Amino acid sequence: MALVLRKARQGDATAISALIISAIKQTNAKDYPAELIESLPEHFSAEQVAMRMSTRDTYVALDAGVVIATASLDDMTVRSVFVLPEYQGRGAGLELMMQIEALALQRSISTLNVPSSITAEGFYKRLGYTTIREVYEGAEKIIVMSKTLDA
Repeated sequence: MALVLRKARQGDATAISALIISAIKQTNAKDYPAELIESLPEHFSAEQVAMRMSTRDTYVALDAGVVIATASLDDMTVRSVFVLPEYQGRGAGLELMMQIEALALQRSISTLNVPSSITAEGFYKRLGYTTIREVYEGAEKIIVMSKTLDA
């Protein structure tokens, strides 16, 4: 895999939307009720993704020119970290998180927060994030995690 990271472009919104929906339906489905999984894709349409890209620093990872992963920095919060299911566990998420953390440090942000899914909690723990609290948005359990960055 020849991984390339770059800032997302508006033209990437459709590919980012498709990868997020794929990850939700295939990976997150084991941790959440089916009705919640079926309702989440509407929040990640290409139009919604494009709108969020205008207010966040969004990055993508590409393999052979194909968008396989994404992550965003929204002030002090990491958002929308998703990897295509067939690429999970191969380093794309880690590389994107390193990019996000480096960007935060460049901006003198010393603490990052991430609203994690149940599915991604272990990933963030391996990166040094600790659980602050758990919250529910309807049926969706969100694990709010935090990490102090080393300069």
